[in-house]
Amino acid sequence: MNIPIDFKSPEPVYMQIYNTLRNRIISGAFPYGTKLPSKRSLALDCGVSTVTIEHAYSVLCDEDYCESRERSGHYVTYSPERNFPSGMSTGKYTVKSTESVSVKPDVSFTAFAGRMRKVLSDYGERVLMKSEYNGCPELREAISLYLLRSRNINVTPEQVIIGSGAEYLYGICIQMLGRERIIALENPSYEKIKAVYNANGAVCDMLSMDSEGIIPDELARTPATVLHVTPFNSFPSNITTSAGRRKKYIEWAEIRNAYIIEDDYDSEFILTGTAPETLFSMCPEGKVIYINTFSKTIAPSIRAGYMLLPQCLLPMYREKVGFYSCTVPVLEQYFLADWINSGDFERNINRIRHRKFSGK
Repeated sequence: MNIPIDFKSPEPVYMQIYNTLRNRIISGAFPYGTKLPSKRSLALDCGVSTVTIEHAYSVLCDEDYCESRERSGHYVTYSPERNFPSGMSTGKYTVKSTESVSVKPDVSFTAFAGRMRKVLSDYGERVLMKSEYNGCPELREAISLYLLRSRNINVTPEQVIIGSGAEYLYGICIQMLGRERIIALENPSYEKIKAVYNANGAVCDMLSMDSEGIIPDELARTPATVLHVTPFNSFPSNITTSAGRRKKYIEWAEIRNAYIIEDDYDSEFILTGTAPETLFSMCPEGKVIYINTFSKTIAPSIRAGYMLLPQCLLPMYREKVGFYSCTVPVLEQYFLADWINSGDFERNINRIRHRKFSGK
């Protein structure tokens, strides 16, 4: 089987193989139920190791393009009736590569209950003990490893702060940075963001947007020293900030000696490809605070989220708000840690991203 590989490309070889196989599956070259080449034969054809092929097949399996059958091989599970790829018509509308899945996560109650029973069995009386102020070490470490492998965000568990949802973490941010600050928000933006900041005594300045994000002239105009943005699929505008405009945000923060609060609630639900690069990973200078939650990726009832702080802000956090007790129950934190470490969390995200849906 001929798969062209560019060994000088910055893209990993296994991803090149994955992309080629995925495209051939989608095009119909490998119909539903077809057996894919064995790992050994494909490795020989490509001049790579079987481990590389195994990685490529693993990604295909995670995204429901194929399945592994013990002692038999890998078989295609994609068909146009069950799935649809980026940029291809479903017959009702065309999906763009950055379109977000707006359906609710479908973690089954059976899976949820089984995982909870496992956690109770594994942790025993530890679920009755008090959490550390910034969250259980097990969950903070699980999140840091997940972010490294899935989002290219490299943080220590110390930089991960656990809290009961995004709204709680907004309040922690403004109390840490100072209520006297002016906070710039996207216009329009999720109404509760402004409500939380106003309730904490902060003043909000609404900045107009175009199709690429906040207009640069608006950034120059505002006297704000904190910018709260939802770069991916901003609600209710559904605008995804372009890479160029995200760089403008970071330049603004550096020049203004300001901070950016990156609310990344929806970027994991792009249909294909990798999630967009976060402002946090683009800004090693420590001007970005990152916030995400589990409400959409597991279930709305999971009132748990996390905040990533740059190393330079950790002393300020400890001094000003580090006395707050963690607001997420210990049992729920252990559940989340176990779910993430098992790989089920990422597999569920991939199932949702590639589930067939219509009429949205």
